[in-house]
Amino acid sequence: MNKSEYHVVGVMSGTSLDGVDLVDVSFTKNKGDWFYKIHNSKTIAYSKEWYNTLKNLVSNSIEELQEIDKSYTLYLAVLIKAFITENNIDNLDAICSHGHTALHRPEKGVTYQIGNLASIYEALKTPIVCNFRIEDVALGGQGAPLVPIGDALLFSKYDFCLNLGGFANISTDIEKQRIAYDICPVNIVLNHYVSYLGHDFDDKGQIASTGNINLELLSKLNNLAFYKKEPPKSLGLEWVKEYIFPLIDSFHLPIETILRTFVEHVAIQISAEINKKNHAQVLVTGGGAYHDFLIQKINERTTNKLVIPENTLVEFKEALVFGFLGVLKLQNEVNCLSSVTGAKYDHSSGIIFND
Repeated sequence: MNKSEYHVVGVMSGTSLDGVDLVDVSFTKNKGDWFYKIHNSKTIAYSKEWYNTLKNLVSNSIEELQEIDKSYTLYLAVLIKAFITENNIDNLDAICSHGHTALHRPEKGVTYQIGNLASIYEALKTPIVCNFRIEDVALGGQGAPLVPIGDALLFSKYDFCLNLGGFANISTDIEKQRIAYDICPVNIVLNHYVSYLGHDFDDKGQIASTGNINLELLSKLNNLAFYKKEPPKSLGLEWVKEYIFPLIDSFHLPIETILRTFVEHVAIQISAEINKKNHAQVLVTGGGAYHDFLIQKINERTTNKLVIPENTLVEFKEALVFGFLGVLKLQNEVNCLSSVTGAKYDHSSGIIFND
């Protein structure tokens, strides 16, 4: 398939576990440049049962994950089908789905996204493009982040594209080469601790703003070995459970203090990256863009301009870009950059299910 216009549904589930993002989008290629138009979008929150299952994926054996994978794949198919029906979507070229990351240990050559089994095609009877990470890891790459090809081709007017989801990741051009990497955890930690107060998330950072900074914890967080590594580098839930939660819990602090200290940590780590360029425009997306207190703390540490776009792009940029990755795969064009992931070479990643 090689044409200048595509109509796809992009599907994304991230580590912040706020739900499944679905976006109905058209991509058009004109004189070598790609453009997009979002027609419909929706986030479907996870049930408590699915939330708890996904939150504890790293505790399962491979055999248990495979069983969860079967159920999750069918669950995704039901959500996607309902989204298509609800919005009267037709003439689709493909459904392009990230699935949900269950295991991500690229240093061990392992990455596993559930929700990418062939049964999703059998249920939807529409071409499926999915499982975008495994080929990159097999080629020695991190398998992440994958969004930077979309940043490069759809959002090139910005100096940095910063996503504040479960983790903060960033992409930029350095010497005409796209570089991208994970910076630090964000919502995966903030949401975890605010849940002890009975909240799913800290609305606008109001609770964090009432806490005090614990300087000893802040220092230990900032001195974690990951922050001294050079890109390419990526993070997963396993790293958070091994290094972040035990460290924070060892201090036995009030939740407000934990949130305030971690927001400061995130602001320090992010500002260090975006301050590598002067007079830069920084596109900020992901749920963390609504954390007003975090945005305030980043702004206090940079003179660069943080640009928060309309809500649809804030919330659905990753689903949009996974739709775009699927389009590039259908064209057999590069959708995974070795300069970003550290793989042996650029490649067109993903698996296609169709007749």
